[in-house]
Amino acid sequence: MRFPPSFLDEIRARLPVSEVVRRRVALKKAGREWKGLSPFNQEKTPSFTVNDQKGFYHCFSSGKHGDQFGFVMETEGLTFPEAVEKLAGIAGVPMPVISPDMEKKEARRRTLHDVMELAAKFFEESLQARTGARARGYLNDRGLTPEIQSRFRMGYAPAERFALKEYLGGKGVPVEDMIETGLLIHGEGIPVPYDRFRERVMFPIADFRNRIVGFGGRALSPDAQAKYLNSPETTLFHKGNLLYNGANARAATQKGHSLIVVEGYVDAISMAVAGFEATVAPLGTALTEDQLGLCWRMVDEPILCFDGDNAGKRAAYRAVELALPFLAPGKSLRFAALPEGKDPDDLIRTSGAEAMQEILNGARPLSEMLWLREIESARLDTPEQRAALEKRIGELLAQIADETVRRYYRDDFRSRLSRLFAPEQSRAMVPRRESREFRPRQPGRPYPPRVATTRSPNLANSPILRGHHAAVPSREALILLAVLSHPWLLSDHAEEFAELELAHGDASALRKAILEAAARGDISDPAALTGMLEAAGAAPIRTRMERAISHQSDWEIRPDSAPEDVLAWWHQIVSLHRRKRTLSRELREAERALGAEPTEANQARLLDLQERLAILDGTEALIEGFGAQSGRPARTM
Repeated sequence: MRFPPSFLDEIRARLPVSEVVRRRVALKKAGREWKGLSPFNQEKTPSFTVNDQKGFYHCFSSGKHGDQFGFVMETEGLTFPEAVEKLAGIAGVPMPVISPDMEKKEARRRTLHDVMELAAKFFEESLQARTGARARGYLNDRGLTPEIQSRFRMGYAPAERFALKEYLGGKGVPVEDMIETGLLIHGEGIPVPYDRFRERVMFPIADFRNRIVGFGGRALSPDAQAKYLNSPETTLFHKGNLLYNGANARAATQKGHSLIVVEGYVDAISMAVAGFEATVAPLGTALTEDQLGLCWRMVDEPILCFDGDNAGKRAAYRAVELALPFLAPGKSLRFAALPEGKDPDDLIRTSGAEAMQEILNGARPLSEMLWLREIESARLDTPEQRAALEKRIGELLAQIADETVRRYYRDDFRSRLSRLFAPEQSRAMVPRRESREFRPRQPGRPYPPRVATTRSPNLANSPILRGHHAAVPSREALILLAVLSHPWLLSDHAEEFAELELAHGDASALRKAILEAAARGDISDPAALTGMLEAAGAAPIRTRMERAISHQSDWEIRPDSAPEDVLAWWHQIVSLHRRKRTLSRELREAERALGAEPTEANQARLLDLQERLAILDGTEALIEGFGAQSGRPARTM
């Protein structure tokens, strides 16, 4: 819908940018501007400015810039018409009069929304009635309790052919309206229209304003022609540009939740109930371009979490190719791989939300999924086969419309192909070509020779020689000792600390003792915390942690280190720890896969993971260079 410029100007005049922004951001006057902390990034020094005279906001940390309407769209995930309607209501400006034809269509849509709301209430009542006993049993067997049924407005469509039709007729709804909303089946050879949904568990589908626009029905009879049946395309329902649970998910993303895309209604419900509130599902079809656009309006990197079977893998690969033309700086996808034969509902019911969180933490970037898809079944025995792979990848990357993203993808895949074709040279730096053509280095031998390694001076202290139970990983020891020296970290990061995956038993035991001390009393004073741990008998574990530190420059565990340095180090080390644990698991899987099937693809996967772990080791070493305010010289890359 197009709005008259005078109407938009009236809203701007009545609602200065600062008045709209301060509903979400605490602003302070700074000369002619206002300043505050960015609503888009976590920061301690304000980089977000608002200028009412010029009529815009600007965020230096994220680069985002816009007016009143843009701010509401960015922070609440609304479309432009939705943002205009919201701000018009706040400003007290009446919406513009639309043409008689448009007004008639809007009135018609409102009537049809009323019909769908009545249908939803009928299905809800039927579920709770005597006839809904079987449907209630099915839902209870799936772990969907009465509270969950009520929250998601689940219902039941009775087996009778005219049950809904008679109910709506009794409410004065014309048959034409029932047909237009897709609730009745009609057409040539059907003398009397009848209910579309019969003997099915019903899932109402809402638009992004939480208005019921369609239904999905799950058959209870094993003889039903279709296990799942959706509403047909109607004036209200266009399944290609809707998402199940979309309105609730959009609200959750504004609170910082990650957006997760799953395959089915029950999966989306189970995820939301388990705490992953920003979960959506396509409506019985593969993800569409419009649905992908809806996801990107909510977050920059949605996580696609498909079932752990071949169909789920195919869906993920289709999504990769669908997204390629639309990739932009900061806009991409990540992919979470479920265990074989599991869907999100299965995993949560058998292993809990923690297992699902671990899966999400290990989500892979789109670039890696594209690479895996291309080499999964590739044959690389001959130069011609390797050339075919190179050509195919070049054609795929050419689909990326954004020039900057396309260039980085070409650099990345040139490096991957170099490692695949000439793995013995993979440690050498590949010079970046000025040409934008996709030309990897010349192919070498397809398989690397076994590399002889020299003994490291630290090998005697490694877990390999000392035994797993004797060695406390130094990173785990550092994290724990940093908390003991700076217990103020727990004021904002206790949950993060509690959820870290620790490999060593001593590390887990000390963390448990720290958290129990925090639950019992004030631990802001390091000496007080130390006393509580000694009283609990955890002092020997702390001593073993201190012995696990192999170098003398660990400023981050010194009590006098600057809080700014410690906090920066904390964010880096926790992120690195999680990534390294995930990559280590993947490396073990890759080693098993290569042992079972020594193909070039498995060899390439193993080498890629080894290199990524080596890069993380280098990153961990660079983190030692942090701490400039703690008296340490900063390193440069």
